[in-house]
Amino acid sequence: MSDHTILRAADAFWRESNQMKVLNTDLGKQLELANLGARLWRLRPGEASTLHRHFEQEELYVLLEGTGRMRIEDEEPLTLAPLDAIRVAPTAGRQLFNDTEADALWLVVGAPRELANTLEMTDEQLAHLYPRGPKALPPELGG
Repeated sequence: MSDHTILRAADAFWRESNQMKVLNTDLGKQLELANLGARLWRLRPGEASTLHRHFEQEELYVLLEGTGRMRIEDEEPLTLAPLDAIRVAPTAGRQLFNDTEADALWLVVGAPRELANTLEMTDEQLAHLYPRGPKALPPELGG
């Protein structure tokens, strides 16, 4: 195996997420990262990521473009500007959402890497990871 792997932006595979249909690209999978999860998420106006938490994975969120909106647990939503970053502990519920008029592009990195495909999870894993169900919207988007 080489000392490095490059993924050109034009070659990245983008798809809609299983639950919320948010456009994303799994950088970790495409770069064959062994211990680190990494994705780009593009939230269009009116979209939200899945409200979720993890077992062990700590996550770093970096807003790359647009205005970033995020709720952690039941706290007031946070608003981030481009290049702002936030760390979220594994067991804290978190959800990105876009209640603005423009796309928001996020880089989300987490370690240690955990199972991310909801189609491969047990009912118990799903209940822990998605405490309000895998399609819960935040109040800002009518949830």
